[in-house]
Amino acid sequence: MTDPRPTDSNALNLTPDPQLLEGARAAFKQAYAPYSRFHVGAALRTTDGQVYFGANVENASYGLGRCAEQSAVQAMATAGRRDFADIVVYSEATPPASPCGACRQVLFEFAPDARVVCVNQHGDIISGYVRDFLPHGFRLEHRDDGHPVGTE
Repeated sequence: MTDPRPTDSNALNLTPDPQLLEGARAAFKQAYAPYSRFHVGAALRTTDGQVYFGANVENASYGLGRCAEQSAVQAMATAGRRDFADIVVYSEATPPASPCGACRQVLFEFAPDARVVCVNQHGDIISGYVRDFLPHGFRLEHRDDGHPVGTE
């Protein structure tokens, strides 16, 4: 049996949207990564066509850093948007860097069915849906009485 995980290939056979790729590359150049020197840029498009960007931002207290994907989602949420259709993640890693576990959960919170395209400077691609990258992600829903209920 073959393993269809998107970390192994371009599962959706996608090419990155040119506007999102350009934005992710521009964000990549703005990354603040003095400790790891590992730059990542991300660009996402909401379902209503708005585009938001993010770069990784490190901190001397390593756990306080922020990944590019989370920065893009935070920009989107700050603008009042709550879902997105596509995200492109750009790095110069081979194979292309894919979202970390924390980012996968953050992406799942807003758009489990969004398309993810990870690409590097060589044009190598890893793609899939957010739910492919985090197959057992969860979201909290609210019951009629206001209490949260976990859902997949």
